[in-house]
Amino acid sequence: MLGISLVVVFLLCVLLWQGGKLERELAAYQEQERALTRKLKDEKARTEEINGQKEYMQTDEYVEEAARDRLGLVKDNEIIFKEAGGE
Repeated sequence: MLGISLVVVFLLCVLLWQGGKLERELAAYQEQERALTRKLKDEKARTEEINGQKEYMQTDEYVEEAARDRLGLVKDNEIIFKEAGGE
């Protein structure tokens, strides 16, 4: 009878130890899930921002802005003023 009791106690201890180990693993996986969920949310926001930028770059307004800033182009009826002693 004592032998059976010792075996039962031993098995109970093993089960409790394994249960604690599983709880720690579960907590680690839950934290990993939260981190991945945050990253997914950030990437979705970044994708939306990129799509908005892509749409803007297809507009005439963007083409005009790029021509002015990068190429220095002006419309026929515009006059450019430069500061004296500047560039």
